[in-house]
Amino acid sequence: MSINSQIETILFVASKPLALKKIAKVLNVQDSEVEVALKELVLKYNQAESGIVVLNNADEWQMVSNPENKTAAENFLKAEVSGELTRPQLETLTVVSYCGPITRPELDQIRGVNCSLILRNLMMRGLVKENDDQTSLLPKYEVTMDYLRHLGLNSISELPDYEKLHQHQHITAALTASAESSENTAQ
Repeated sequence: MSINSQIETILFVASKPLALKKIAKVLNVQDSEVEVALKELVLKYNQAESGIVVLNNADEWQMVSNPENKTAAENFLKAEVSGELTRPQLETLTVVSYCGPITRPELDQIRGVNCSLILRNLMMRGLVKENDDQTSLLPKYEVTMDYLRHLGLNSISELPDYEKLHQHQHITAALTASAESSENTAQ
């Protein structure tokens, strides 16, 4: 797999600004290689007809939607945030509740589908928050105080069967498999 492809994937899944040095460290390559690849991605994406652009501010890089599509993005997000939670959103919220803090790949592993848009929607509703993890490239997700307040709980541990389900063997096995898969991919 080319370094450009790997960096493109990292920028896509990170959904936050990343330092060039952090990208280089994760890929175990020289900073100069990452810099060249990032400049090539800018040439690839930062064009009028692209829905995605790569931003650079000082030493941080991020893949975002094209600002020219602001109205379309806002209309989509308004539609996503209004109304009742969908079944996939409720399932994702349940997994985050019982397994959080959890990374998106771990969540994807448990649910068996990509949860990035669902997580974004839940964050926009104020039910889930994203926390940077200093030991990992990926942020971790957990429920918010608003979520607990909506449910009338004082603590996440007051959820039904929380202790039993938080340490459930199937979930622990899935998270272990996800971690091992991530380690093998990184090597």
